[in-house]
Amino acid sequence: MDTQFTMTQGFYKQRLIDAGLKVLIPAEDERAEVHRIIKKELCVGKFKDSSREYYIDVITKLAEQGAEGVILGCTEVGLLITQDDSLIPVFDTTVIHAAAAVRFLVDKDFT
Repeated sequence: MDTQFTMTQGFYKQRLIDAGLKVLIPAEDERAEVHRIIKKELCVGKFKDSSREYYIDVITKLAEQGAEGVILGCTEVGLLITQDDSLIPVFDTTVIHAAAAVRFLVDKDFT
């Protein structure tokens, strides 16, 4: 799935709206650059300070628009951005999914 457009589709967005939350997404040009960084840098193991700064700038703009948290919805983004990079809470879906998988396995009765 094309991550540039995933932000505008319903996988996370509609579920959050259904839960009563207002969803903000970066501008189209920002989404394009976020996508480029993922595909051309992070997916090939490049972690540039300039890209980290770009993501921080996008997150800051969203916070200025009223965002109270940011979802890192692509597995690679958590390699570049951490909670220390953001003034608002960061939700890394890779970490969230891994923790849920561990809880699922721990709660399973394998006997």
